[in-house]
Amino acid sequence: MKLKDRIAVITGSAKGIGLSIAERFVAEGARVVMCDVLDEMGVKEASRIRANYHHCDVSKPKDVNALVSAVVRDHGSLDILVNNAGVSLAKDFLDLTEEDYDRVLNINLKGSFLMLQAAAREMVKQVRAGRKAGAIVNMSSVNDTLAIPAIAPYVMSKGGVKQLTAVAALALAPHGIRVNGIGPGSIRTDMLTATLQDKAAYTRAMSRTPLGRPGEPSEVASVATFLASDDASYVSGQIIYVDGARMPLNYTVPVPE
Repeated sequence: MKLKDRIAVITGSAKGIGLSIAERFVAEGARVVMCDVLDEMGVKEASRIRANYHHCDVSKPKDVNALVSAVVRDHGSLDILVNNAGVSLAKDFLDLTEEDYDRVLNINLKGSFLMLQAAAREMVKQVRAGRKAGAIVNMSSVNDTLAIPAIAPYVMSKGGVKQLTAVAALALAPHGIRVNGIGPGSIRTDMLTATLQDKAAYTRAMSRTPLGRPGEPSEVASVATFLASDDASYVSGQIIYVDGARMPLNYTVPVPE
C-alpha cells in the first residue's frame, strides 16, 4: 500500500497505460480520479476498479481548472498527478498540416503543461498548509530523444515533455514537489497496434528492442507507482525509460521468427 490515502489524478486513463496505472494505484491504496474524453469507457472502467471519473480535455484550460477544482473540493487535496493523456498521428512529413501539428501538440505538450501547472499550484498551497509534498509523473517516450519522421508532431511533443519535466522539477524543488517522467518504448497498447499494422512493421520495432518483445502497460504502471511513492523521495527531474533496452542500442538485433 505504497500510496495509501493519497489523492491521485491520472489523465488519459480510460484505456491503455493510463488505465493500467489507475488499476495499480488503486491496488496501492490511492484514491484515484481518472479523467479522459472517452467518457463511456472511462465511467465503466472507473466503476470496475472503484475509482472516480471526470471528463477532461487537457488541451482546454477550462476543463483542466474545473477538474482540479473538483478534485480538491471532493477529496480535500491533490497529491499525485500522472500526465498520461496523449495522441499520435502517422503522416509523411511533407504532408503534415497545421491542424495535424496543433492537435498533437495541444494535447501532448500544452495539455501536460496546463495540468502540471494547475496541479502544482494546489500542491504548493498544500505544502504551505503543512501537508506532505506531492509528486508529478509526466508520460514522455523514447521519442523524446529518438526521432521518427513519420510521427513528427508526436516526437516534437515528447521532446517538449522531457524539457517540461526538467524545468518543472527545478521550479518546484523549493516546495519539495518532485517531477519525473517515464519514457515508454514499444508498449502493447492501441497506439502501438495502430503503428505496427503489419508483420514487417512489428519486426522493425522488435529489431531495435533488445529484450525482443513489446512491454506491457502494467510494466509502465510499476514505474509510475515507484515515482509517485516515497521510494523515490530523492528522485526528481528524471526520465526513466521503460523500453526493453532500446535507448542504449546503436544497432539492430535479429528477431526470432
